[in-house]
Amino acid sequence: HKEYRRQRQMCIRDRAYSPRGLFEVEHVSKEPVERLTPMGVMVLALLLEGDMHPYEMVRLMRARRDERLLAVTNGTLYHTVGRLQRGGLIDEVGTDREGNRPERTTYTLTDAGRDALIGWLRRELSIIDRPAEFRIALAEAHNLERPDVVDCLRIRRVALAEGHALHRDGLTGARRKGAPEQVLVEFERQEVLLDAELRWLDSLLDRLEAEAFPWGPTAFENTDRYLAQRKAAQQ
Repeated sequence: HKEYRRQRQMCIRDRAYSPRGLFEVEHVSKEPVERLTPMGVMVLALLLEGDMHPYEMVRLMRARRDERLLAVTNGTLYHTVGRLQRGGLIDEVGTDREGNRPERTTYTLTDAGRDALIGWLRRELSIIDRPAEFRIALAEAHNLERPDVVDCLRIRRVALAEGHALHRDGLTGARRKGAPEQVLVEFERQEVLLDAELRWLDSLLDRLEAEAFPWGPTAFENTDRYLAQRKAAQQ
């Protein structure tokens, strides 16, 4: 349990990835991480790929079917971009206009924005009580280095195993005492879901540790498919 607490503390506190490696972030308040919304996380993750304007962000999110994770609307995205800029997490780098198109402002990710993104991903991968946020974190987990993801998911696994054992043993005890089956169906469903997630997580951890597939911020950056997707979104 001491080792688990140590790893959990390392995974949840603000740390960030830079081209020089993983370093602890002490100069950034935890407040930006706490205030990030799922849409804010998606915007920061997009800007980690490179500078872009909100129109390109929307098109990329829709091309990648991110609407299965959160509602993608122009209004929400532009509001989020403005809030992130006011918070110092992104900044303007220029404007341009082509033909009759409206003027477009291009944004870049600041160091504070990168730190907030990485801190949020590390936190949400480690905890089990925010399932919607976990889906976002998992979708953007490739922005962390492989060892970071493994460490955070192993912390998550400990909590999942404890929750599964609690539900399994509670269900067995309730049936032994003759509790009506009709009042146990939700309990049973949760036990099955936790068991399934544990088996999936074990499989993912095995593949990550065996380096069964490429991983990391630059694993797919310059593939033909990626470049074509970025080009189409800029049109």
